[in-house]
Amino acid sequence: MRSETSCGDYTLAELAGVVGADVAGSPDFRVSGIATLKDATSDQLAFFANSRYLSQLHQTSAGAVLVAEQHRDDCPVNALVVEDPYLAYAKLSSLFAPRDTAAQGIHPSATVDPTATIDAAAVIGANVVVGADTEIAAGCVVGANTVIAERCNVAEGTHINPGVTLYADVKIGRNCIIHSGAVIGADGFGFANEKGRWVKIAQLGGVTLGDDVEVGANTTIDRGALSDTLIGSGVKLDNQIQIAHNVEIGDSTAIAGCTAVAGSTKIGDRCTIAGCSGITGHLEIASGTHITAMTLVSKSITGAGAYSSGTTAEPHSSWKKNVVRFRQLDNLAKRLKVVEAKLDKFEGHN
Repeated sequence: MRSETSCGDYTLAELAGVVGADVAGSPDFRVSGIATLKDATSDQLAFFANSRYLSQLHQTSAGAVLVAEQHRDDCPVNALVVEDPYLAYAKLSSLFAPRDTAAQGIHPSATVDPTATIDAAAVIGANVVVGADTEIAAGCVVGANTVIAERCNVAEGTHINPGVTLYADVKIGRNCIIHSGAVIGADGFGFANEKGRWVKIAQLGGVTLGDDVEVGANTTIDRGALSDTLIGSGVKLDNQIQIAHNVEIGDSTAIAGCTAVAGSTKIGDRCTIAGCSGITGHLEIASGTHITAMTLVSKSITGAGAYSSGTTAEPHSSWKKNVVRFRQLDNLAKRLKVVEAKLDKFEGHN
């Protein structure tokens, strides 16, 4: 059902046309792959985006390198001169990715409810289960052993990798990528306490993903309690992230691995949230906010900027001393207030 095809090669002139580069060297030089400055061979393209690797640029065996204008003369081989070499690398990388071709249609081992609608130009892999009233559009690929429950909608061009679970009432936009192990639409963590006994709150909402969303491996997005959990267009979620019920994430926000976002929090557009961060529930995070790694956000952020709370590593002996001092802060603050009061009183008599 699936076979791998060659991704081909490209001239520097062709690659320059993709990223708007100026060719320094031979426009007809052919590139068959992309690699690092250190590992690239004479028929591959590399990129130079960090000055700490200047020595590697000088010594590279690459056939061509993406460089910024200020480093044009530092490049000993053919160059594609661009404003942002890393961005240009990102745009060109997909050209060199191995391409799988898949025969359109439904694998004989798949189980599809009679009321489901699957476009003839979609691909449904082995042992896939598709529930009632679900719609899968043209150009979608659903990998083996994936379960898509009832009343889901998967829009054009979305790629669902093997072993994904979509609960009922999940809507996925165009050209999304869902990686293996992701679970979208499981119950949110909703309970009411009755004299020490937890009473489950039925989760009646769903999950809606916009266009061009990527969901990492083993990431979970819970369904809403009443209305949908909302993931905006262009959002990028890394592996092993927890998004709780009724969370709203704005367009083009990126969240790194092992971050957890508690229920009903609203995150604005174009935010970046680094790994292992925690965001408590019912907060609002302003658009354009950057949260650094291992930060705990426990109150709303109303102004864009960078926010941190995690501490960096230090020698264990110093860390133990600082822990002790941290525990003394409250007592020190109280003693300082007493000293300040006495000082004010003393100065008042003079």
